[in-house]
Amino acid sequence: MKRLLIYLRDYKKESILAPLFKMLEATFELFVPLVMAAMIDKGIATRDLPYILKMGSVLVLLAVVGLTTSVTAQYFAAKAATGFATQLRHALFKHIQGLSFAEMDTIGSSTLITRMTSDINQVQSGVNMTLRLFLRSPFIVFGAMIMAFTVDVKAAMVFVVAIPLLSIVVFGIMLVNIPLYRKVQGALDDVLGKTRENLTGARVIRAFNKEEAEKEAFEEKNQILTNMQKLVGRIAGLTNPITYIIVNGSLAAIVWSGALRVDSGVLSQGMVVALVNYMLQILVELIKLANLIVTMTKAVACGNRIQGVFEISSSLKDEGHLVDEQEADDFIAFEKVSFGYKGSGEMSLTDLNFKVKKGEVIGIIGGTGSGKTSLVHLIPRYYDVNRGCIKIEGHNIKDYALDSIRNRVGMVMQKAEVFKGTIRENMRWGKKDATDEEIWQALTIAQAKEFVEQKEGKLDYVIEQAGKNLSGGQKQRLTIARALVRKPDILILDDSASALDFATDAALRKSIGEMKEKPTVFIVSQRAASIMHADRILVLEDGQIVGQGTHEALLKSCEVYQEIYYSQFSKEAPSHE
Repeated sequence: MKRLLIYLRDYKKESILAPLFKMLEATFELFVPLVMAAMIDKGIATRDLPYILKMGSVLVLLAVVGLTTSVTAQYFAAKAATGFATQLRHALFKHIQGLSFAEMDTIGSSTLITRMTSDINQVQSGVNMTLRLFLRSPFIVFGAMIMAFTVDVKAAMVFVVAIPLLSIVVFGIMLVNIPLYRKVQGALDDVLGKTRENLTGARVIRAFNKEEAEKEAFEEKNQILTNMQKLVGRIAGLTNPITYIIVNGSLAAIVWSGALRVDSGVLSQGMVVALVNYMLQILVELIKLANLIVTMTKAVACGNRIQGVFEISSSLKDEGHLVDEQEADDFIAFEKVSFGYKGSGEMSLTDLNFKVKKGEVIGIIGGTGSGKTSLVHLIPRYYDVNRGCIKIEGHNIKDYALDSIRNRVGMVMQKAEVFKGTIRENMRWGKKDATDEEIWQALTIAQAKEFVEQKEGKLDYVIEQAGKNLSGGQKQRLTIARALVRKPDILILDDSASALDFATDAALRKSIGEMKEKPTVFIVSQRAASIMHADRILVLEDGQIVGQGTHEALLKSCEVYQEIYYSQFSKEAPSHE
């Protein structure tokens, strides 16, 4: 949590002025009981109306000055807390963007969303309350005790007993609650993860009639969160009654001893009123302090969770320096490459060896879980290999700057993701300064031009969040066009034509093959028709290459390829389109 405070460095002035103005307010507040005591003893007791009016004016003045300083302090505290949260969100988002796929897979998106929203909001509230009350409340508590000693030493001894007891209660509850609040936020992660899973998979849940089962699973996680919050609430709820018992017992002791001392003429009535007011001030401030402690414990727990994300470093080290293209016989080479996902006991890919010439079209096919996507994700370094190396133009991929590699790759993921905004804005994800002409060219190659021209506004047509107003095939064609806009050296189509009909798929492959600046293409597909015309086909099974060659050669020599092909085409069908 302490490391997060560096994001307050641009708000040093506000962070100093806020507590100072609160201390100033507290100072004026401490004089109020003395003014009231003087008004009672000298004004009301002697019926001196001018003196009463004079002291009343002083009370009004103290109230106005106190209000002004309080509002000023709250302004500075709010400005500092809001600015702190803004910078923290920016820094956390930037850090998350720098994490590799391996870390993202491990942490989970629901956890990161909680950190970015709920956790930062709690930390912001903690900073705000701390700047306003952390110095003010202790100042008034100990200031009231000191002022009580100036009134009467013996009566003030009640304060000496009460304040340590109150401190033990408040800080004891805080120490118990801090680890519990951390568990509460963890349970909130689970609820958010389950909610996100159900919302994104609503259609699948309904398709398999699993609504009741998912409701029960959600209720179970929600009940765990509820029970934990109840436990924390019960413990935190003890603060107020226990502090009230101690303070009210102290008030009774002050009134009792004060009455005896007034009766004996040692104290005046005004002095007793002043002592009672000081004890009431302590009561109010300790209740504020108790609430502050609750907020702070939440903030500390949430801050530690946020710091935990900052402490996760990317397993991808961008230490490369090569940025220029190098001439080499083989454009891409996999040399004894093995790869396994973090936390997985088995390798997803084992001893892959193959070379690719510039401009070649490589088809990758295999059963579900054979490692097709894992293979292509290694080319732009979304993951790093465990053993072996990948070379591009004769150099280890790790020798290149990460941006240099990824700027040369056009990647179309399995799941077609488009973003809220116009078609033009989505296309410019591929190339920031892409002209309309370049966008239309990419749309034409991706077989998307026809449906875009039919949309109202064409390139200015607004896509809804997650592309809800587009069909699956339209989203896939737009994502392919987005990758083509940058004119990549390497184009990876990861099962990205699954929603296209065979004719559109064939037209797409033909257009890519006729591109002026022909990229090296990797086509991952479950459909033999999509890859059968590739220059070379890699057949994967259980993370290993069990066959590579042309369609005709594999159809004669590779049993796995034969099985896939003949499951989609009859044996009597010709082996080409």
